[in-house]
Amino acid sequence: MSKPIPSIQKYMTTSPHTIGVDQPMSEAHDIMRRYRIRHLPVLSGGRIVGIVSAGDLHLVEAVGDVDPTKVLVEDAMTQEPYCVLPEAPLDEVVMTMASQKYGCAIVAQNHKVVGIFTTVDVCSAFAELLNTRLAK
Repeated sequence: MSKPIPSIQKYMTTSPHTIGVDQPMSEAHDIMRRYRIRHLPVLSGGRIVGIVSAGDLHLVEAVGDVDPTKVLVEDAMTQEPYCVLPEAPLDEVVMTMASQKYGCAIVAQNHKVVGIFTTVDVCSAFAELLNTRLAK
């Protein structure tokens, strides 16, 4: 008898750090370093407008004379990030992340960020499922 697939909310990181679209890239760097994270949902007026990763910031900075204290997060972010509901099935989210090569999924409800599910969370979920479902 198989067990039902858990939802993403069981494994997501709750209350993730976010950043405003009008903040400088240097602020995004500071938050990522301080909390040892690689992704920040980007908000405008409390609504999700993008996602910025450490890789996005480094890519923009590698272009040339970019001053991260003057260039805004908006210029480095990915618009239309992958967003899912908290009830989304774990397997569907993981398969989409893998097939599209997404580093994370923003978990949102009523256009508000309630969590984030990253590749680190995928590894944690996988380890738990291996131990609880496949262990003899």
